[in-house]
Amino acid sequence: MTHTNHSSGIRTGIIVFTILAALSAIEFILAILFNEWPLIALVALMKAGLVVYYYMHINRLFEPDESDDHESHAYKLATNRIGLWLFLLSDFFIFAGLLLSRVNLLGLTRPDLNQFLGLAVSVILIFSSVFAYFGETYLQQGNRKRFLICYSVTITLGILFLIGVVGVEWQIAPFGPADGVAGAIFYVMTGFHAFHVLTGVIFLIIVLRNGSRGLYSPEQHWAVEASAVYWHFIDVVWFFFYPALYLIGTLVQ
Repeated sequence: MTHTNHSSGIRTGIIVFTILAALSAIEFILAILFNEWPLIALVALMKAGLVVYYYMHINRLFEPDESDDHESHAYKLATNRIGLWLFLLSDFFIFAGLLLSRVNLLGLTRPDLNQFLGLAVSVILIFSSVFAYFGETYLQQGNRKRFLICYSVTITLGILFLIGVVGVEWQIAPFGPADGVAGAIFYVMTGFHAFHVLTGVIFLIIVLRNGSRGLYSPEQHWAVEASAVYWHFIDVVWFFFYPALYLIGTLVQ
């Protein structure tokens, strides 16, 4: 890959991040001023689409495999990608079930949660995703130092997200997990998502440790790609959980 393509990859990441930030601001304003759930849902879909296409590289699934050798790196990489996406798809159905449960049980009402804390942790997760993308891109360039820095930042932001949700929001929420439907839905959705964030942080730490030992190269870095794609998936899920819990509907009475 040429230097021009490397620079283009970084620019693409910055542009996508800028659009995600703008859409998040629009989403928040729509919720505060108009509370129009179809528009908020549309914004969430747009954000998810950007991350899936540009950060998660879904187009790589359709790259032709020209190797007939089942022991080759190219063949193993193609099958690994399919396996990862099948896992993410199966996991997505669980998250979708939780989201549908929220809609079915709460309708157009929502828990009384801290709006600005919800926005803050959402911004933190978006930042973490762009640094994960930068880390993968820099490794593809052969820049191990910047890869390690970006992954360290991603891990730090992931921990901050967990602190914001579990350490702060869970403590200040006006209900407990057993206090009615709103409490049950909130703790199940955020708890299941927080567990995935925790496993993602552990995954990133392992990859960071291996990367510091020089185990990855621009030609062979499947673990880095897999960890980044998994992390972006966690971000995509939050794109829907965040408005479902914090933005859409009137307060539960």
